[in-house]
Amino acid sequence: MSHSLVGADRNTHFKIVAVALVSAVVLVVVGLVARLDGSRMDDSETAIAQLHANGPVLKVGKSKTVTTRDGTTIR
Repeated sequence: MSHSLVGADRNTHFKIVAVALVSAVVLVVVGLVARLDGSRMDDSETAIAQLHANGPVLKVGKSKTVTTRDGTTIR
């Protein structure tokens, strides 16, 4: 059994292309079905992600590098 694609025959290349094509078609169909099922919901059932900023704004200070070597922390 040869594990190289360079020396593979025409039949092996055809099998690889066929598996890739079938996989791509299945992926597209699953994506379309998932999208169509999500768009059939009513507006009241549709989940919408929203970003709300509540509370104070945190400001970042100076960055620190912390490393550990032989159980000793070096800062």
